[in-house]
Amino acid sequence: MGLFRKEKKLDQDSMKEGVGLITLTSPTSVIAEQFRTIRTNIQFSSIDQKLRSIVFTSSGPSQGKSTISANVAVTWADQGVNVLLVDADMRRPTIHQTFQVPNKKGLTSLLTEDEFDFNTTIQKTPVEHLFVLPCGVVPPNPSELLNTKKMDKLIVELTKHFDLVIFDAPPVISVTDAQILASKVDGTILVAPQGIADKRSVIKSKELLDVVHARILGTIMNRVKPENTGGYYGGYYGGYYGAEESKK
Repeated sequence: MGLFRKEKKLDQDSMKEGVGLITLTSPTSVIAEQFRTIRTNIQFSSIDQKLRSIVFTSSGPSQGKSTISANVAVTWADQGVNVLLVDADMRRPTIHQTFQVPNKKGLTSLLTEDEFDFNTTIQKTPVEHLFVLPCGVVPPNPSELLNTKKMDKLIVELTKHFDLVIFDAPPVISVTDAQILASKVDGTILVAPQGIADKRSVIKSKELLDVVHARILGTIMNRVKPENTGGYYGGYYGGYYGAEESKK
């Protein structure tokens, strides 16, 4: 038995058109409010240590982690926080399509060229205080690029220039990219869609993150059916569960 449900097909739409930014298009909606609640819960999950870098990942593909990371980034920027959203999913990049920015240069360029050139790689967005670093040219060896001292140095430099750096990473089980990134940043968020990510895959993802001593801040359950939420905030994004709650 595999960890993924075979009938689930990969969503190609996000790679072609980007993900939906409901926090930007409908900021007063219930779902946008849920994203703000998630942001607040993440902030309070790390009172003793200021978060400067976070990874969003999931157990498997097409589970909504790019949608959540982009919308949470918007809500943080709305607070006046200078945010950089990095497309670290160098296998299935979406951020350049979501924010309609050039993708000729990006994270790949910074990790393969001699010097960091932020002027040609980091792009402004329509959201004040929000910037994005697209993937750039898709490389043949994403894991090898991420698992370098240059990546360590890049994270240090980015956190000097921005208040918060958010990495949209590939699924944990599929490839090692998320594990590598999780070992380098201040915190990791695991996205688990109801009815798609089964319990075994989520548990396996946590085990893989524990191996690299990742600091798991919590889990976001999305695609929750309204009748299962039992409250005003029922809907597509069900809620955020802190690390202690996630163990239950």
